Amino acid sequence: MSGEAEHEPGFDMTSSFGVEWRHVLRFTNGALDSANPVLADALAGATERAPERRMIVVIDQGVTDTNRGLKNELTRYLKAHAETVPMLMELIDAPGGEIAKQGDDLVSQVLESIDQNGICRKSVVLVIGGGAVLDAVGYAAAIAHRGVRLVRMPTTVLGQCDSGVGVKNGINRFGKKNFVGAFSPPNAVVCDQRLLRSLSEEDWQSGFSEIVKIALLQDPVLFEQLEEGAAAVVDRDLEIAMPLIARSAQLHLRHITEGGDPFELNEARPLDFGHWSAHKLEQLSDFQLKHGLAVSIGIALDMVYAHRIGLVEEALVNRTLGLLSALGLPISCDQLRNADALLQGLEEFREHLGGQLTITVLQGLGMPVDLHEIDDSVMKDSISELLLRAEELQPNRSSNS
Repeated sequence: MSGEAEHEPGFDMTSSFGVEWRHVLRFTNGALDSANPVLADALAGATERAPERRMIVVIDQGVTDTNRGLKNELTRYLKAHAETVPMLMELIDAPGGEIAKQGDDLVSQVLESIDQNGICRKSVVLVIGGGAVLDAVGYAAAIAHRGVRLVRMPTTVLGQCDSGVGVKNGINRFGKKNFVGAFSPPNAVVCDQRLLRSLSEEDWQSGFSEIVKIALLQDPVLFEQLEEGAAAVVDRDLEIAMPLIARSAQLHLRHITEGGDPFELNEARPLDFGHWSAHKLEQLSDFQLKHGLAVSIGIALDMVYAHRIGLVEEALVNRTLGLLSALGLPISCDQLRNADALLQGLEEFREHLGGQLTITVLQGLGMPVDLHEIDDSVMKDSISELLLRAEELQPNRSSNS
């Protein structure tokens, strides 16, 4: 007998598979009017034999504070459609803003409600609120029973034009944005124009940074429409603003459903243009800087950098900074002055991506390109330039946006 080890016959198999998913996105006005079927249809379509299922609803306190009758309207609406929608078991108030995802308190509260109310995998969690609440509640729904049906009603511009449409859910840990989370698409998204009317000026304006982002990446016509409609957007003219918001949502959804990488298995994340620095700026501000405002600054910084390395013409940089300013968005903040700390965000972003650093910038309007290296010296010069440009373009704006 030889001294070589004998191996039992093995069995090797490699297979690929896909999962069919139906992503429903609806825009409406007055979703809680009993005669409006959009929300009822979304809830009914989220599960099989919907009237036999149960449902909990989580509502952002910031929304109920500015829409005093919202809970009563929702209760009346669900009663009016009781024959077609899941049975309401509990209404949960959630803290609004980034605090909703700064720890796992809200996640634990939602999980406990799912347990106590007998919410099965085919029952429904309806979440109404801003992006942070959507993120935290979506994460809870994704990990309960390995996935409970989820319907989102985003109530901010940013939620309706971008984050509320996406497949990502998560909370912040270790001072890092979205360190804990899951990819789990919603079963339906209902965007109600009426809920945007009660937003603060800052919450209204901040969401448009994501529309600028997607326009720069994918839609030159949308970019021009933003330039033409900037004054009307600032005046909150919904006839002008809503088509811009809806177009952005459509582009984000198209990227998810047709872009070939909905769960971001690849290293490139083109929809995170401007986000590597935005996430770090939020962290450096102890999350006092709103995400949309940070994204605006991040877009401005990456445009200046792209010009400095010879990728994009100065004219487009000027147009972009001018548009952000015209929309009432910042292009600098106090945290931008801490260049060394900000550049640490590149490594954190690489870790979040996994593998090779990939930063999307532009080489022209509608022409994204991926960079795998960032020159720290050039980026520091870009930061200095952006701070000077901000003083010229936004002299009356506080640097601590």
